[in-house]
Amino acid sequence: MKVFIHGVPDTPHLWKPLIAALGLQPSEYFAPALPGFGTPLPKGFACTKDAYADHLIGEIEKLGQKIDLVGHDWGALLSLRIASLRPDLIRTWCVTNAVIDPDYRGHQTARMWATPLLGEFVMLNMRNKPRLEAALVEGGMPAGLAKEEVPLIDKTMRQSILKLYRSAVGLRFSGDWVSDLANLPRPGQLFWGETDPYVDLSVAERFSKNHNVPLHIENGAGHWACAERADAFAAVLKALWAKG
Repeated sequence: MKVFIHGVPDTPHLWKPLIAALGLQPSEYFAPALPGFGTPLPKGFACTKDAYADHLIGEIEKLGQKIDLVGHDWGALLSLRIASLRPDLIRTWCVTNAVIDPDYRGHQTARMWATPLLGEFVMLNMRNKPRLEAALVEGGMPAGLAKEEVPLIDKTMRQSILKLYRSAVGLRFSGDWVSDLANLPRPGQLFWGETDPYVDLSVAERFSKNHNVPLHIENGAGHWACAERADAFAAVLKALWAKG
């Protein structure tokens, strides 16, 4: 079973180009929405990084089989956490354009979201849908994807994002989220858009070296390389899955 975990501010719409490129049938993959991301929040759900990781582990356990795990952005961070905590659930894993790195201080927007009051002010500006769509496209999101994602960025998602980033102090990871990376199973893979304005390629190169994980660099692609270069990503995943 292939499992795809989206990031912020995305939904499972992110994976449509990749799933098409892979030729997967609905019975062959699972692409859940993170609670609050185009879906209601379960009662009492805390929207912290640990709450999301625990929720996803529970959903994966229900599948009853080892999985090939793929994650982008926050989905990449959560995928690494899941694979660190439950390597018994993982056949292969691949993350794209985000990794858990104690030396990464977060991009500017992440730092603002993590700051009380400032984050709320930024989120108020995100209510302007045309401006938000233009900003995401400028940041590298494919225009077609932005048209699908932006209408789903509602108050619930905006509040969920603030809680998630504040639980990670704006992507400044430490403690067991870092130390447990020693438990990552093999094989793993990194896929990276070279021109990502949010997470520099050097972060991927450092993770690849420190954890001995292969890195595929997609030249000229940005943060959403997984959708922008779906055919190339599909080829990398097929090669990885053949090793599992």
